[in-house]
Amino acid sequence: MRASAVLPILLALVCAACGPTVDLAKGLQVEMVSTGWFDAGIVNGQNKLVPTASFKLKNVSDQKLVTLQINALFRRVNENDEWGSAFLTAVGSQGLAPGATTDVLTARSQLGYTGSDQTRAEMLQNTHFVDAKVQLFAKYASTQWVKIGEYPIVRELLTK
Repeated sequence: MRASAVLPILLALVCAACGPTVDLAKGLQVEMVSTGWFDAGIVNGQNKLVPTASFKLKNVSDQKLVTLQINALFRRVNENDEWGSAFLTAVGSQGLAPGATTDVLTARSQLGYTGSDQTRAEMLQNTHFVDAKVQLFAKYASTQWVKIGEYPIVRELLTK
C-alpha cells in the first residue's frame, strides 16, 4: 500500500528533473543591490568592518528553480584572490516560481578591516583602505555555478 503512494511522488520528481535546464545568467535577475561596509562591532579589541551586499533575485525564466543557492565572493579590487565569501540558500525545496522574487538576501564576508585608533567612518577614509567588489554566483538543483553579477562595495558604513 505504501509503495503505491510513493511511486507517484518519485515519478513527479523524475519528470521535474527531466525538464529543460535554465541558464541562470539569463533566467535569474538580480534586483535592488545595495552594498557597503557592515559594522561588525569590536573584535579582539578593534573595530571591524566587513563588505556586505543585499539583493533580491527574480526568476525571469519559465521554469521553477528548486534549491536555489548563492555564493558571494568578495575580492579587493586590486587582487584576484578571494578575500572572503558567503554562502546563502535563497530558496529551498519549495522552489522559486517563474516571475517570483526572493526576500532580501544579505551576504557578508567574514573577513574585513580592523582598526583600534580610528572610528569606523575614519577607517573608510584611510589612505591604505582598498575598495572591494562582490561577485555573485548561483546554482539550482544539480546545475553548475553560474556568475550572475558583479558589484562594487561602496564606501558607506552600514549598521544593519
